[in-house]
Amino acid sequence: MRILRVAQDIFPDKVGGAPYHIHALSRDQAEMGHDVTVLTVSNDQSKPQTEQRAGYTLVRLSPRIELFGNALFAGTVKYLRNAREYDVVHAHSHLFFSSNLTAAYSRVTDIPLAVTCHGLMSQRVPEWFSRFHLNTVGRFTYNAADVLFSYTAPERERLRDLGVSSDIRVIHNGIDVDRFTPVGATYDRITDATGPAVVFVGRLVEGKRPRDVLKAFQTVQNNIPEAKLFFCGDGPLRDKLEQIVERENMRESIRFLERVPYQEMPAVYRAADLFVLASRTEGFPRSVMESMACATPILSTRLEQTEQVIEQAGRTVPVGDTTALADAMSSMLDDRAALRKLGQAGREIVMREYDWSETVEQTTQTLGTISTSTPSQQQVDSGQAEEQVIPAGSNTEHEQ
Repeated sequence: MRILRVAQDIFPDKVGGAPYHIHALSRDQAEMGHDVTVLTVSNDQSKPQTEQRAGYTLVRLSPRIELFGNALFAGTVKYLRNAREYDVVHAHSHLFFSSNLTAAYSRVTDIPLAVTCHGLMSQRVPEWFSRFHLNTVGRFTYNAADVLFSYTAPERERLRDLGVSSDIRVIHNGIDVDRFTPVGATYDRITDATGPAVVFVGRLVEGKRPRDVLKAFQTVQNNIPEAKLFFCGDGPLRDKLEQIVERENMRESIRFLERVPYQEMPAVYRAADLFVLASRTEGFPRSVMESMACATPILSTRLEQTEQVIEQAGRTVPVGDTTALADAMSSMLDDRAALRKLGQAGREIVMREYDWSETVEQTTQTLGTISTSTPSQQQVDSGQAEEQVIPAGSNTEHEQ
């Protein structure tokens, strides 16, 4: 297949679960023999506009309009005019103007379009704006798709409640279970510290609520003075968090690792006793699966898409309830034997259900059902596609 992928962010230019997913999917589809071009945004003039990377073609376009970190590419329409050179267009997330424009262009030109939902609500913008965008432009974008990829069945149901009528395929996100394992090196800056280690992994933005983690940890220290908290990531809240740490005289207990290179992330999870996620919204975060694959237990806010899985490998608490978060953190760190059992359970779940190679295979097969290069296969599958959940393990990695 000739695949045109439209994605505002891509690894390693941008870090995060979705940017890495897009990069790794493109890389592995190219390795399978498909011709993949990725259209992305960059205002870094030191990087080439077009380059061959990891087997696929990467095209960087300059941002023309930007709002809340959401860029509309200059030249997007020009590339879409040539979209008939491709068998399928694959856009990522309704949250980006580039995906919205791609959906509009595909609707009027009848170009086969797939869209991946990487979560319904943005963590970058005010919640009211995110809801407005989802219920208007977002719904239009998803309804323009010939096929819509969702990570979980609960998310599919939310899309249906929103009024999305497109064919929705639930394909679980996955990770490289050979790279993310419980066995191997640990991250020195964590293991060098004494006491139980709690790790927050992600951008320091309002949507991920790192201040809730910090507040809860202050209470935890009353019970477990030797405990340490590590923020692994960067973002606009970094300065505010550091100010709180300084004001409360917690510099020895709370440390900022900033952005750890992705190839070192398995060592971070292995060094941690507990991984904490306090987000108000998520799709199905890669960090959760990475932690589970490394047998590190999880304490998370109670999110519809992740609750059922996480409670088999950790605990969940209500969003914004810092008292419950602190109580759960303390009780989990106090019971080391229970932590080990939860970690082992998480590893088993990922091995059984979230292998990245299966994610790539299932996604690629589904793109083939709408591709202009395989009309006969599209006819065969059209009657079976609606509401399908593709099971992990069916026969239908990471970089660096």
